[in-house]
Amino acid sequence: METVNLFGLTDEQRMIRESVLDLLGRVLPREKIKVMDKTGEYPAEAYQALADAGWMGLIYPEQYGGMGGTYKDFAVLAEAIAYHYAGIAQAYLVSAIYGASHIFKNGNEAQRAEFLPRIMRGEIKFALGISEPAAGSDVASIRTRAVRQGNEYVINGQKLYTTCAHVADYLIVVAKTNPDGGQAGISIFIVDARQPGVTVRPMDMLGRHTSHTNEVFLDDVRTPATWMIGEENNGWHCLMACLNVERLGMAAVGTGNSFKVLDYALDYAKQRVQFGKPISRFQSIQHKLADMRIMAENARLLTYRVAELIDHDQPCIMETSMAKIVATEANFNCANHGMQILGGAGYTCDYDMEMFFRDARVGPIGGGSNEIQRNIMAKLMDC
Repeated sequence: METVNLFGLTDEQRMIRESVLDLLGRVLPREKIKVMDKTGEYPAEAYQALADAGWMGLIYPEQYGGMGGTYKDFAVLAEAIAYHYAGIAQAYLVSAIYGASHIFKNGNEAQRAEFLPRIMRGEIKFALGISEPAAGSDVASIRTRAVRQGNEYVINGQKLYTTCAHVADYLIVVAKTNPDGGQAGISIFIVDARQPGVTVRPMDMLGRHTSHTNEVFLDDVRTPATWMIGEENNGWHCLMACLNVERLGMAAVGTGNSFKVLDYALDYAKQRVQFGKPISRFQSIQHKLADMRIMAENARLLTYRVAELIDHDQPCIMETSMAKIVATEANFNCANHGMQILGGAGYTCDYDMEMFFRDARVGPIGGGSNEIQRNIMAKLMDC
């Protein structure tokens, strides 16, 4: 059973939701997800199916192979993908948003023409390398260095927590071209991930096993100067230009998975009988389910508001931070409630709830921790 109120969505947006849920239900059934979660297998078939259906290019212009859709369309799509499974939603975001949006928003026309159509068709995958062992929330402290040599840049450094780098054909690498420049010394590059000097080492993480994170080592890696995104030492502004869309995606994923967890727990509660009646009839369970619905709906409202603000070219850094916080915390708190509702069954690997719990925990950490989001909000409020 699916708990959803589609009021406010256009006929096209309802079609987006129904179409992608039907597609993923066929190519990535629940039993397959369970196996892939255990083995750490990347959902390549489902990823390509999304690309073949055109969903990689939903928000990009038709000239690059996209659909020219709105950011509200994108929020509906990402929520639906995450309702099916958060792992494929993350795999989708990494290339279609974290990679493609940097090229679309900050790249030149030659870069857009070369890379965007191939991303749309699913021919190539991207990963975004920002965090490092000594620089997570403090991006200005990155140590990866890019030095110009003729028509190339030579890059040396290490990236950490780089999602889907193990399957990426290209990396978006954030590096220092002026090591003493702080934010003003950052530049962004497209890097061929298959070349000598690039080493990717998968990390053993708590959740999101099918789209797991990696260490990336860059040893005298060369990339053409023409593959710099934006201008030298202007990478910080390029990063900021993409944050609203990236965090909109994270909020939509948190929202969609919150509803999935709610529906899973509700179905279980209606079937599980104790003391002669379904546990859904007990007030302590009912209150948890009600709270889960409240959290999921609040996440959806903020997520869709951010999408509409972006669609109307309105400033929305404050709202984006709020949506990212509310949706990712709702996702984890719903999973936590779900674990309690299922009790011992939730703690076993026979049910999906333990996977929901593990997968949801990264939300408040990744993409700019929720503490950083609150710092951003406080600064905007002039606290």
